[in-house]
Amino acid sequence: MKPNSPDLQSIDDVLRAAVREDLGAGDITSASTVPESALALGRYTTKQSLVVSGLAVVERLLAIVDSNLQYRTLCEDGDHVEKGTAIAEVRGSARSVLAAERVTLNMLQRMCGIATLTSEYVDRVNGTKARVADTRKTAPGLRLLDKYAVVCGGGVNLRMGLFDAVLIKNNHLEFHESIGAAIRAARAAARPQIEIEVEIPAPNDVPEAIEAGADMILLDNFTPAQTREAVALCAGRVPLESSGGITLDTIRDFAEAGVDRISVGALTHSPPAVDIHLQVTHWIESLTNSSLP
Repeated sequence: MKPNSPDLQSIDDVLRAAVREDLGAGDITSASTVPESALALGRYTTKQSLVVSGLAVVERLLAIVDSNLQYRTLCEDGDHVEKGTAIAEVRGSARSVLAAERVTLNMLQRMCGIATLTSEYVDRVNGTKARVADTRKTAPGLRLLDKYAVVCGGGVNLRMGLFDAVLIKNNHLEFHESIGAAIRAARAAARPQIEIEVEIPAPNDVPEAIEAGADMILLDNFTPAQTREAVALCAGRVPLESSGGITLDTIRDFAEAGVDRISVGALTHSPPAVDIHLQVTHWIESLTNSSLP
């Protein structure tokens, strides 16, 4: 199942700012070395195997640079592709193609990087019930795109922000006499449809959290052994989430302990950018007599 495209209109100001940051008053290198009438064909080509994400974002960035550029995708977001695959192409003014090169690659390499890393984590929990989930540890202004890329890689999104779910963590518990009191306060204040999750400090806090009405329990920085203990105490009454420094080397241990989801901040706070380049060639044909095949 392919992910639904992100609502780019809601972050159009962010995308315009990204173009403005790089282009400024204009590309003085291309203006001084590339004839104004020159046309170009550019292909976004992978230099490693990866999971694709961000094709619609590239299209929007290209349109911001030059609405006359012709763009087409050669695969879909969520596709796993091999090294040397052309995933999209653009034709039109050579100056415009070059002006858009870096900003489109920056976004594409980040989004594909997140999707590819997520896919690696998802592969590690294959055969268990655990789902790999994201966090709010995203690049400022790019949360919508970061979280979309996670879905492209087979992960799931947790709350988008502070406004759409309650997550009671240790800093919130400081203001209550007990875990149960914090949950009851949140339940009294939150809208009925809002999910309430609570972080517990130890496995033996599971029963109190369940009895107070938590919809989900967060096991943050637990060991696999502590996680198995919490799973046994929970006995399937509410979903459990593991988090806290979980890596590709350790995620399987937590998945096999029996939790329902595992949140990994590294998916979005420090994803390695994948290697993609824009191969540009001088295009001789006339824009008015030729279109993308």
